[in-house]
Amino acid sequence: MVAPPGPQLFHRNFGPPGFLMKIALDAMGGDRAPDVTIGGARDALALYPSIEQLFLVGDEGILQQGCRDQNLIDPRLEIVHAPEVVAMSESAVDAVRRKKQSSISVATELVKEGKADAVVSAGNTGAAVAACTLKLRHLEGVERAGIASPLPNEFGQCNLLDAGANPDAKPSHLLGYAIMGSVYAQHVLQIETPVVGIMSNGAEEKKGNDFTKETSALIRRHVDSGHAPFSWSGNVEGYDLFMTKLDVCLCDGFVGNVILKTCGATGKAMSKWLREGLNANPVRQAGALLAKGAFRDIKDRFNYESYGGSPLLGVNGVCIIAHGSSSALAIQNAIRVATEAIRQDVNPHIVKAMKAVG
Repeated sequence: MVAPPGPQLFHRNFGPPGFLMKIALDAMGGDRAPDVTIGGARDALALYPSIEQLFLVGDEGILQQGCRDQNLIDPRLEIVHAPEVVAMSESAVDAVRRKKQSSISVATELVKEGKADAVVSAGNTGAAVAACTLKLRHLEGVERAGIASPLPNEFGQCNLLDAGANPDAKPSHLLGYAIMGSVYAQHVLQIETPVVGIMSNGAEEKKGNDFTKETSALIRRHVDSGHAPFSWSGNVEGYDLFMTKLDVCLCDGFVGNVILKTCGATGKAMSKWLREGLNANPVRQAGALLAKGAFRDIKDRFNYESYGGSPLLGVNGVCIIAHGSSSALAIQNAIRVATEAIRQDVNPHIVKAMKAVG
């Protein structure tokens, strides 16, 4: 059994001296914004000298007061006024089109105009996807963008793709996800030959539905052509997400989002039941105290805050989508993920790989 590296092992150096970047942060996005977004911005500026400029996008008055409250003073910080917010409950596309001065729209516009290299948001996921798709458009050769969400795996991490951007995917979309996900794994996670599989109801080749079978056949043809930048594993099951060498797990956005939310809910339930069981009597409490370090290690491995955010792959710009309940640490790490994608030139590599496959 290979010892699983923690999320922090995926952190990279931030390029050679002089390699600078600009990040637009949707400061009003998320359940606990703007307190945690301001805190995350403060910590990111302190930790990542490669950030030349960080735009805090949102209501100017609220953000100025928040920066004063958290003693955030940095010449690299600029507040960009955006008086509107897309709520979590709003219809994504309609809200983006109607609220042109929303924080996610203005932050994405900064990327479109070339003033920022990436946009980071913990707000309405659909709005972030819609804003980036409508404003930035797709990369050359990409049909649909997809969210690559990291899950802890026995061998490091497995990226679930798509985790919610495209619920009605076609086989050709998943071929694109296989290519984009493997490129991301190669250049950001430093995995030479990523292993890619498709989520199914069994590992046997005959398992699956018409959609997964058609997708598998399409991907197999491209793998056999010798142009695919990955190793094809075929059908995979839920077990494989955590226990086998799997770098990218393909699925449509509906299945991916269900998997992601089920994993989160299962983790919370198990944690609750474990606490209840360990506190049942003094003997168990003593044992829990002795195993405190092990419990902390497990918690760290599953802690979404360490992973930061999920890249929206396939749009003509860098977009990182963070969890809606992100803490300041999660926002800080989402900004880190953005800097990694920028520094590793993920998008040009995706375009090159898509052209090679044809």
